[in-house]
This record gives sequence, C-alpha cells and structure tokens, in this order.
Amino acid sequence: MRHLFSLPTRTETRAARTNRAGRAAVRVMIVDDSLIVRTVLSRIIEEADGFEIVAKSSSAELAIVDLAHKRVDVILLDLEMPGMGGLDALPTLLAAGRGAQVLVVSSLTEEGAEHTIAALRMGAADTMLKPRSGGFDQAYRTALLEKIRALAPSAPGCVEPVETDLRETESAAPNAAHPALRKAASKAPRVIAIGASTGGIHALCILLRNLPPQLNLPILVTQHLPESFIPVFARQLETAGGRKAVVTGARTPIEAGCIHIAPGGGHMMVRESGGRLIAEIGHFPVASGCRPSVDPMFETLADATGGHALGIVLSGMGRDGADGAARLVEAGGTILAQDESSSAVWGMPRAVAEAGLTSAILPPAEIAKRIALNVGASPWK
Repeated sequence: MRHLFSLPTRTETRAARTNRAGRAAVRVMIVDDSLIVRTVLSRIIEEADGFEIVAKSSSAELAIVDLAHKRVDVILLDLEMPGMGGLDALPTLLAAGRGAQVLVVSSLTEEGAEHTIAALRMGAADTMLKPRSGGFDQAYRTALLEKIRALAPSAPGCVEPVETDLRETESAAPNAAHPALRKAASKAPRVIAIGASTGGIHALCILLRNLPPQLNLPILVTQHLPESFIPVFARQLETAGGRKAVVTGARTPIEAGCIHIAPGGGHMMVRESGGRLIAEIGHFPVASGCRPSVDPMFETLADATGGHALGIVLSGMGRDGADGAARLVEAGGTILAQDESSSAVWGMPRAVAEAGLTSAILPPAEIAKRIALNVGASPWK
C-alpha cells in the first residue's frame, strides 16, 4: 500500500481529471504561504478520484493573477499570509473566481476564529480547521475531500427561486421545474427558527440585515460550526441583525427581539414552562450525525409552540432539518427554504423542498421580506 502522502504517478494524475462517472474533475486552487501545507493538501486531493489541482499559489496576489486565466471550482484559502492576507483578498478572489467557492483553511486560535467567521460572512462557503503537525491523517483527508465535493458545481439546470403568497388558500401546483409548494399555515408564529450549514453564515447575515427592526419575535439559530467559533459567530450575528445575540445554555429564557444561538457542542431544544419558552441543550446522537443539529430545534419547537413557529432552512450539505421540518409542518408551522441559485450547497434546503414542506423557496433577502409579511411587519426599513 502506498503512503498517503506519496506523489501520484503521471498516469494517476491524468486519470484524476475525470471521475468514474465520466464527469469533469473538480478544479481546485490552493492558496497558502506554507510550502509544506500546499504540498500535503495537493497530494491528498490529487490521489482522490475526480479532482485536479489547477494552481498552487503562495500568496493572495499570485492567486488573483492565476484566476485571470485559469478556471477554478473550489479555492482552498489560508487567511494568515504575508502581504495581502486572505481576508483582505477574499472579495477580489470571489469576483475573479467567477463562481468559484472558497473553503477557508483556518487555525484554531481566537484570532483565526475571528478572521474565519468574517470570511464566511463575506461569502466564503465553508471552513476547514488546519491541523497541527502530524494531523493530516485519514480522517482529515476524508473530511477535506467531502467538503470540496460538496462545494463543486452541481449538475446543470438549477432550480429558480419560486414563491407563493403566504396568505394563499391554495397550494401551488407542482411542475417540472420546481418542487411542489404548500400553503402557509394559518397559525401566527411566536418564534422564528433558522437552520444552516455550509454557506449558511453569508446567507444568514443577509437575511438578518434585511429584517425590519420592528420585528420583535425571538430568533433561534442552529449553524454547523466548531464549538470554539460560536462566541465569535454570535458577535457577528449581533452586528448583522442589529439585535442582541446570546449563545444558549441549559434553561436559557427565550426572549423577544433576541437571537438565540445553539452552542457548538449540543442541540438547542425548546420547551414551554409557565407560558414561557425555555431553551435546553441536548447531547444525544441524531440521524444526521450533526451536533448541533437543526432537527431537535424544529421538533421541540413544534411541540412547545403548538406549531406557532416559522422555520427557515438555509444553505448546507446533507439533509439536517428535514425531519424536524416535517414535525413542525405537521403541528401547523410554516417552512421557508433558500433557493438553489443563491446557495453554496443546495442540500438541506433541497431536502425540505423536495419533501413538499416549503411554502416558499427564495434568496435570503426575499426570505426576510416574506418573514415580515408573515408576521405582519413592514419589510422596509
């Protein structure tokens, strides 16, 4: 058996340009000032089926030059580099990349967390922790390739945004282009609950910025993130939403006009106590394997509010949130989903859309307007 980090043969490199299904390989650019990191990452990627390294740049400046004449699907970006740092270069990289998704390779330090969350808010799709020396093991290899695959371009024929008036009494009829929409529930929401993963931070910040300031419902957020990033994430949402944001713990009261965020190591759950909603934290395994998971948030919210809740599913891979959304809809709640064209990964929103659980499938800014309509607040600031 060849060592994990041995160089691929010339034959293997050619074979990597297409995958076993005959599709074009995922084109990857690595931007990192460390020669060791560039070498190890490129070996991991080139040894896998269906990937091609099209550029390895030691600086953001060189990466921008490369993007002028090379087509890239996914950019692996280090944020802490000499010269123009990855964070400063991110807007230019996104523009020059012509649709390329950015996977931030970040450190575990507090400063690394600050920069990574800022990058995700600005449009980077996902983050991958940079391991310490000796940490590029099989588990890291598997996780890295999974994230790159998730960010690769989807098959042709994106689903366009579709919507229905939430006050309609008839469900929209299904057609060949769109999943079926359902009529919105008549129950007025007491809570807004949002689930997101890959690409979700950028979408979430857009959504929160577009909510009218007079909207005073509590907002619950479950975002897949490393636990060490959650406090930084809370500060970013507080800035984007213009309202208080707290990381929930056991027996945290759910307050009107406040953003409540699931901790990185547990599921946020909701229960009713004496007419008030209380957040609790669960640590049990769930079907999606995620922690925190969107499903327990939606499921317990359905029971605690009797369906008087509005659930939103934003960009993310997998189907976390679909089971909980079904429970919420069954209880009388309403589900909105992000559309494919604005999602970094249309996995979680697609799962609820194709299950027929959604009342609208829209970009984040339009979801904000639809929320305002559904709760009776003006969508204009």
